[in-house]
Amino acid sequence: MRSNTKDESTKTFKIVTNTTADLPLEYINEHGLGLLHFNNILEGVEYGENNQLPWKEFYAMMRSGKMPTTSQVNPEQFRRKFGEFLEENKEILYLSFSSGLSSSGQNAFLVAGEMMEERKDIHIRVIDSLCASLGEGLLVHKAVELQKAGKTLDETAAWITEHLLNLTHVFTVDDLNHLYRGGRVSKATAIIGTLAGIKPILHVDNEGHLVPVSKVRGRRKSLTALVDLMEQKMGSYREQNDIVFISHGDALEDAQYVADEIRRRFGIDQFLINHIGPTIGAHAGPGTIALFFMGDIR
Repeated sequence: MRSNTKDESTKTFKIVTNTTADLPLEYINEHGLGLLHFNNILEGVEYGENNQLPWKEFYAMMRSGKMPTTSQVNPEQFRRKFGEFLEENKEILYLSFSSGLSSSGQNAFLVAGEMMEERKDIHIRVIDSLCASLGEGLLVHKAVELQKAGKTLDETAAWITEHLLNLTHVFTVDDLNHLYRGGRVSKATAIIGTLAGIKPILHVDNEGHLVPVSKVRGRRKSLTALVDLMEQKMGSYREQNDIVFISHGDALEDAQYVADEIRRRFGIDQFLINHIGPTIGAHAGPGTIALFFMGDIR
């Protein structure tokens, strides 16, 4: 007879994600997740799986004016890492970084197809998360919870696919110049907005793109605006948000303020708060605050 222990249930399939999910390493290790590393280049030095830059140092360098660049996971990396994970389990569920922000997921689709053609005893299911940062992380968390409940890979993938567009992201940045560098706002908007203390409010749309939705004046108002949007977007999922994820660009105090507002207004008391890693942070910049929850609409 099969037992229902956590250790055995986690053997049914391997859940794999990326550093772009911004999940704490403790969470990755606790749940036995596979992890693919996006690389970053800063001051001519490439950082990745075997050469990681401490996140506090990363943000300190950005604040000093140093501008990082990022690179996606290439097919060779996918083949190598999928091969390693298949030694643990012949079934893999890979939740990719949003295709609206990177083509790395397409690399995963191609490699997974090739490997399944070569080996008929394996199953690699790739899902475009259409998510970023702890939005991707929250989707991974949902997969982990489904797996713990005894769901198969196909059952878990079906739930994830059905609810992708209910995974809601709202966020604000502290410095418009980083959005200008990434082509999200014009140079004039960045200059004028910075002088006027304008803080944009953005979300991730149904195609997985970063899209501005509004703007407010002042940092505290921008944080409150995130919670206001959460109230608008939760809809029928209000009672299902038993945990909310919040990520930050080296701005923990502001992330905790948002959590306190959510606790006060909605009675939610479970949160996962973590820093934004270098891949997302390179484009959003220090001071970014991002809020993730389940909602009727993105």
